[in-house]
Amino acid sequence: MADALTCAENPYPVLGWLRRSPSAKALAQLAGRAEPLTHELLDALPQSTTTRHVRSLLVVAGVLPERNEHLARLERWVTSTLPALPGHQAMVIRPFAEWHVVRDARRRAARDRYSYDAASGDINDIQAAIRFLTWLDECEFQLGSLTQAEFDLWLTSHPTQRVVIGSFIRWTTARRLISPLELPKRGRPFAVNFQTADEYDQQLRRCLNDTTLPREVRIIGALVRLYALPVTKIIEITTDRFHQDHTGSYLTIDRHPVLLPPRLGQLIKEQIAQPRTTTRVRRALDEASPYLLPGKFPHRPRNPRGVGNLLKQHGLPVLSARNTAMIEAVTTLPPIVIADLFGISPSTAETWAKYANDSWTHYLAARS
Repeated sequence: MADALTCAENPYPVLGWLRRSPSAKALAQLAGRAEPLTHELLDALPQSTTTRHVRSLLVVAGVLPERNEHLARLERWVTSTLPALPGHQAMVIRPFAEWHVVRDARRRAARDRYSYDAASGDINDIQAAIRFLTWLDECEFQLGSLTQAEFDLWLTSHPTQRVVIGSFIRWTTARRLISPLELPKRGRPFAVNFQTADEYDQQLRRCLNDTTLPREVRIIGALVRLYALPVTKIIEITTDRFHQDHTGSYLTIDRHPVLLPPRLGQLIKEQIAQPRTTTRVRRALDEASPYLLPGKFPHRPRNPRGVGNLLKQHGLPVLSARNTAMIEAVTTLPPIVIADLFGISPSTAETWAKYANDSWTHYLAARS
């Protein structure tokens, strides 16, 4: 770490960081401890902004190996939550969490397909299971003899848990811990938030042409509206996925090179040449961040929630724009092409195509 700091071209930002940053003080305290610096040592500390910053610095400097922090967040949460459960609940929740949820998360992380939202969803699944078992205890019901009527009572009294409890019920049924139960259907429209053609076109033009918007906002907003990309996927885009040749600018999306509009290609080129820098130590250590949109911590992308809030502040909503972009795409391209291009399953692409076709049919019927 010392070598990385002393090799900085400009020493003054590093000196300022060493004198004033809480991260520098925390790093000094860690260096004075007898234990070797490991991810596990940092996991045992309170997961504050300072701890996350120090971890990022150590990874950039090569002191710690790089790892999937979304997976680590899930594993930390499971490790801290399970010991607090009553013994009879832990006997069920522990194998569900460790052998079903976490093991599947590790497989997805090995394929580089485990995101912030995926970790949040997995934590929600385990929390729903814990709430369900707690409710059974309060009602003096037994999991092994659970009836459909009792399960329906849970669904009625916990309407917000109707979807997330499904993973736990399917798991317990497969292991014959409970008798087969009928799970509720989602019962909601496939998509409800859309933009008008004028709103969609106006916002896309803003992203491509409005120089008063921050460059990152323009890039993210354009990628959402042109390719229906979720924010969680956009923030994971690395700079090596962008290239230019005599035919134009390309961005590789799910292994498929996609031709970019000239203005968007120029914005991405400028972003790679001059990424946003927020801290002294970033300028010293993280000038070559692999991410197109560097985050607050060195060698990490931006936080998806923060990005979504930033777009809203500039009048560029995400969900309605994504839905509209998807409809635009499925009306001009075959579903199998949409599945490859947008990184969704063929069945999801088929559902979108059917939804678009039904909407167009209803529109024509209303006009006739």
